[in-house]
Amino acid sequence: MKLVAPAPGRPVRGSRTGRPLMAAFDLLGRRGVLRVLWELRDGAPRTFRVLAAAAELSPATLNTRLRELRDAGLLDAADGYRLSRLGRELLSALEPLQRWAAGWAKQHAKQAPRK
Repeated sequence: MKLVAPAPGRPVRGSRTGRPLMAAFDLLGRRGVLRVLWELRDGAPRTFRVLAAAAELSPATLNTRLRELRDAGLLDAADGYRLSRLGRELLSALEPLQRWAAGWAKQHAKQAPRK
């Protein structure tokens, strides 16, 4: 059975029509995907071994995720793995969410009951 990476226009979790945003959420929601992207954020290439250790994924899972990310056009693989132009654009698009999450964490900390 051939595994198929989520892609716009194909049915994905949460969307039978494969709406682009739902396909992106499906891909990003897979175990280890965000961690792999995070490890590649500085632009330096990483080897499979380095990514496996950093992402704390089994070799089989990491291999699947790297294949999905390459199929999605988010990674380039030459002398290791690095973000493609599209992958760098994705990380830039996620920056507002990162800022929101930091504010949410501060608000949550203020509201957390004291022990």
